[in-house]
Amino acid sequence: MKLYDLTLSGNCYKVRLFAALAQLDLTIVPVDFMASEHKTPQMIALNPFAEIPILEDDQVVLRDAQAILVYLGNRYGGEAWWPGEAHLQGEVMQWLSVAANEIQHGPNVARLIVKFNSPADANLAKSRSQHILGLLNSHLTSHDWLAAGRPTIADCAVFPYVALAEEGDLSLIDYPNVIAWIDRVKKLPGYIDMPGLYGQRM
Repeated sequence: MKLYDLTLSGNCYKVRLFAALAQLDLTIVPVDFMASEHKTPQMIALNPFAEIPILEDDQVVLRDAQAILVYLGNRYGGEAWWPGEAHLQGEVMQWLSVAANEIQHGPNVARLIVKFNSPADANLAKSRSQHILGLLNSHLTSHDWLAAGRPTIADCAVFPYVALAEEGDLSLIDYPNVIAWIDRVKKLPGYIDMPGLYGQRM
């Protein structure tokens, strides 16, 4: 399997993280984002949206981190990561939607503004971030994991931009359950880091 990847992308890291946790053999193909390599004809042929990550697995080509996680979890991760029961699949999908929406437009955008000088609305990104971090913290009051009572692809989808929150000038100090969950994820066998995650030494 090949992953077209950018080291500092939280969405790419979701896939790398799951592959590491599920012990999947993944060949990383770096994409020079600053040189607009993701917009070259070769990359557009793989993903007309001109975005990464992109996964190639034999004849299967997939874009979007959440979709890739569903594919990998279902095909290779087994019941441990993608539950077979419909209601538990629904629980997982709820959090994949949160990763693609509230977190993408909250903590992710806040990080883009601070770290990459994005022209987005900082106040709106902060407000959205505080809202979803509060909801996440509340959920984690009575749950160790996001869905199904165990680690699933839901945790892989939500983890990166939450754990990178401080790069968007978002403090996690008021969200102790979120911090505890980050620590649990980091203790999973096979866990791998990426630059900037919460708790790393500066």
